[in-house]
Amino acid sequence: MDIDDEANKVLNHLKAEYGLKDKSQAINAMAREFRRFVRIEPEVRPEYVEKLKKIQRGKHRIVKDFAKEFGLK
Repeated sequence: MDIDDEANKVLNHLKAEYGLKDKSQAINAMAREFRRFVRIEPEVRPEYVEKLKKIQRGKHRIVKDFAKEFGLK
């Protein structure tokens, strides 16, 4: 891995501040922290996509008042 001087300083600072053993641990810590700022969509299994398609093609009915329809009023 090619790390420039500035990144190397940051990694060394993280190592010292958090008592990490090596730069790999510092990079992992940075990635975990950065994760809060990035939205990564999870992978969806193909069989689940097929299941959703079957549900969409299925029979449905429109209910305007859920409580009334199911005797809750």
